[in-house]
Amino acid sequence: MKQQANLIRAGQVIEHDGRRWTVLKQQIITPGKGGAFIQVEMRDLNTGNKTNERWRTADSVERLLTEDKDYIYSYMDGDNVVLMDPETFEQLILPKDIFGDQFAFLQDNMPLNVKLVEGDPVGVELPPHVTLEITEADPVVKGQTASSSYKPAVLSNGVKTLVPPFIESGERVVVRTEDGSYVERAKD
Repeated sequence: MKQQANLIRAGQVIEHDGRRWTVLKQQIITPGKGGAFIQVEMRDLNTGNKTNERWRTADSVERLLTEDKDYIYSYMDGDNVVLMDPETFEQLILPKDIFGDQFAFLQDNMPLNVKLVEGDPVGVELPPHVTLEITEADPVVKGQTASSSYKPAVLSNGVKTLVPPFIESGERVVVRTEDGSYVERAKD
């Protein structure tokens, strides 16, 4: 199905130069002179190689239709992630690279949405938020202005993020799986 390049979003699967690509990131750039264009970071589904491509926003690209299927994370097997179909209890084994940066947020028994193109897994969608513990948090700097009041912290999965000054080490917080950014203090 053809679509305009400016409608490309992360997670979509497109066909370009005779190969299938998963879109990792996209950014529309409007230079001071000339027309806008879209910069897309994408990964080849067969080789795993990443590349950046630019299109004018009016160009059209071939978007492949994906089928969504729900799975549950079971365990790691080397560099592979083993998922289970909650209906048939069949296992699906995926390379951990398919998760990209979101791999760090994978938790036991987490429900996942796997995107399939013609039966082949091409992408995985995690829940939008997870709850993790803060293992390290910098102390509050007295006199710091409210505009820059976020401080660095490390989550229990090793990901670094920025949290408000009232968050202490050992507290549980909700973060976005998309980028690891702080959402709120966990309501435990």
